[in-house]
Amino acid sequence: AKHVSEHHSLAFRLCFPCRWVSTSPFPQCKADWEKSRDRKFIDRRRVRLRGGSGGNGCVSFRRDTGDRTGPTDGGNGGHGGGVAFVTDPLLRDLSSLKTGYHGANGERGMAAYKVGKSGKDIEVKVPLGTVLKENGSVVADLSSLGQRYLAVAGGEGGFGNAVFATSEYRRPLESTEGSEGEERLLEAELRTIADVGLVGYPNAGKSTLLRAISRAKPAVAAYPFTTLNPHIGIVYGDAGQQLAVADIPGLIEGAHDNRGLGHAFLRHIERCRVLLYVLDCSDPAPHRQLELLQFELHQYNPSLCSRASLIVANKMDQESSERSVASLRQHSALPIVPVSALNRWNIQPLIGMMFDICAASKCL
Repeated sequence: AKHVSEHHSLAFRLCFPCRWVSTSPFPQCKADWEKSRDRKFIDRRRVRLRGGSGGNGCVSFRRDTGDRTGPTDGGNGGHGGGVAFVTDPLLRDLSSLKTGYHGANGERGMAAYKVGKSGKDIEVKVPLGTVLKENGSVVADLSSLGQRYLAVAGGEGGFGNAVFATSEYRRPLESTEGSEGEERLLEAELRTIADVGLVGYPNAGKSTLLRAISRAKPAVAAYPFTTLNPHIGIVYGDAGQQLAVADIPGLIEGAHDNRGLGHAFLRHIERCRVLLYVLDCSDPAPHRQLELLQFELHQYNPSLCSRASLIVANKMDQESSERSVASLRQHSALPIVPVSALNRWNIQPLIGMMFDICAASKCL
C-alpha cells in the first residue's frame, strides 16, 4: 500500500508540477510587477519593414466541352499587403514593437479570370507621441488619436495572359510576375506628450511635486536617486479643466552632449508647451541650477528656452530656503512660486498659476 501511495504521489507531481515550483514568467506580486514594468520602459527601437509581394499572373485557356482551343482566361495576381503604424492611447512605451514586420503576400491569379486574393495590411500599434525617422530625418509624427501612417506598400499583382489578348493575338502565352513590396529601416522614438514639463536636476523633488499636484505615483525615497522613466500626471482645475504634467528624468551637466542619458531625456521635453524649473532651494545658490538647466536646453534646442516658463522653488521647509529664494529673485525675472512638495505647502497657488500660464500659452 505504501509503494502504491508513493507511485500515485509521483505521478501527481509529474502531471501537476506547478503546485510546488512556479514556472510562471510573470512577477508574483504588484511590487515586482511595477519594478519589471519600469525596467522594461523602451522609448526607442529600430524596425525593419517590408511589404508583401504581389501574386503572379496566371496563364490559362478556357477549355469547354466542344472547344479545346478556347480563349485566354488567366487572372491577375493579388496585391501585396503593406505595413502601417496606428496610434493607440493605451500604450505607454515601445516595448510591444517588434524588430521586423512583413506584409502578407498576394496570391497568384487563377483560371476563369479569377484575381488572386490581396494580402492584408499589418497595423502596428504605437503610443501617442511616436516619431518615425529614416536616416536621421523625421518621416512621420504620430501625435493624434487614431492617426495612421502607411510606412511601406505592398507590391503590385502580376497580369494574367487575358490582359495581353487582342483581336489579332488571341492566345497569348505572356504573363507577368508580381512586384516586390517596399522595404525600409525606420527608427521609432517616443516623445512624451504633456502640457507642462517638470525640469530639474536629480533630487530636486520633481517626483514628489508630481505626487502632490496629481494622482500619479512616481517612486520617491528618503535617499538620493533619480527617476529613470518619464511619468505623466493629470492635474484638475476648479472649473473641471485638466493639465497633463510630465515628470522628466533629471538632467545633468553636459546632457546636450548626450552625457549619461542626456538625449533620451531631453527629447521628452520637446513636446511640453510650458516648462516648470524645479529648483532645490536648500542649495544656497539655486540660480546656478537655473542657469545650467537653461544652458543645457539651449544647446539641445534653442527654441526650448523661449517657451513659457515658471520657477518652482522647492524644499521651502529647509532653514536656508528663504535666503535662497531672495537670491533667486535677484538673478531671474521669471515668476517664482515657493513650495514644499514634501509638506504640500503652497501647492494650490502653484496649480492656479500653472493653469493661468497654460491658458496664456493656449495649452487649454
